[in-house]
Amino acid sequence: MQAVIYSEYGTPDVLQLKDVDKPTPKDNEVLIKVHAASLNASDLEALKGSPVYIRMWGLFKPKYKILGSDIAGQVEAVGKNVVHFQPGDAVFGDILGSWGGFAEHVCAPENALTRKPESVTFEQAAAIPQAATVALQGLRDKGKIQPGQKVLINGAGGGAGSFALQFAKIFGAHVTGVDNTTKLKMMRTLGADKVIDYTQEDFTQNGESYDLILDFVASHSIFDYKRALSPGGKYVMVGGFMRHIFQTLITGSLISLTGSKKMGILAAKPNNDMPYILELIESGKLTPVIEKVYPLRETPAAFRHLDSGKAQGKLVISLENVDKS
Repeated sequence: MQAVIYSEYGTPDVLQLKDVDKPTPKDNEVLIKVHAASLNASDLEALKGSPVYIRMWGLFKPKYKILGSDIAGQVEAVGKNVVHFQPGDAVFGDILGSWGGFAEHVCAPENALTRKPESVTFEQAAAIPQAATVALQGLRDKGKIQPGQKVLINGAGGGAGSFALQFAKIFGAHVTGVDNTTKLKMMRTLGADKVIDYTQEDFTQNGESYDLILDFVASHSIFDYKRALSPGGKYVMVGGFMRHIFQTLITGSLISLTGSKKMGILAAKPNNDMPYILELIESGKLTPVIEKVYPLRETPAAFRHLDSGKAQGKLVISLENVDKS
């Protein structure tokens, strides 16, 4: 089978399209013929080997040679202990921690998968798992979002951010989306009440305050975020560099203990809440935003676009017509 592999940490230039052996499912796994897989920030981190925590899956070189954790496809074979799926079933899920999605076939644990509704395309299904669950859990579970609150989403034009913006509106919040110039129109289309171009305005310095800040990019110090919170407000960090993670863990925890403002990091639970998310998608209340679908051979180009920070919503890799030449 064909797969995009890498054997060293680095830029998208280290990715190579090669022929590799088809995997064999373990007793609790299914073998999936991949139709589509989407890129996440976690894939980019695993490619670069940074932040340092990503190297728990290989200190000096990657343990898993094929990236891609959000996958959608059809079951081709099942392990002897699998009970919920059979060959031919259309499934999708987040397989972060073992990856392997940027390939014609991948093995996945049964408990990481959900049946794909017929009304949802494989490309849409591949765009959902990690981004949608992180967005939902950040707002609802960690952020305790309430109707009428002023919510700011930093990075609202990205993959998870575009889901978070929609969830926040579904929950009845007044939403401010922050991202770069190219994404302002898209954020408005998704329902943002206000948009901020971070290249022109610093939302932590404009005098506005928010009941909840959901942060996908961690572009400011913890004290800047504290200043932008209303009394009793919450700051939820979803992604960022190690210095921001440590600052939130240590200083943010002290701030939370000594005042009314609460600051913390989301510990996401993969593949949770899929029935609820699918219900919203099938009812038309939630839409996976896909900027572009790339063929497998153009996976490096997709990573470059993701790394540029200009991607609007999700980027998806299609394996429907893999070039065998």
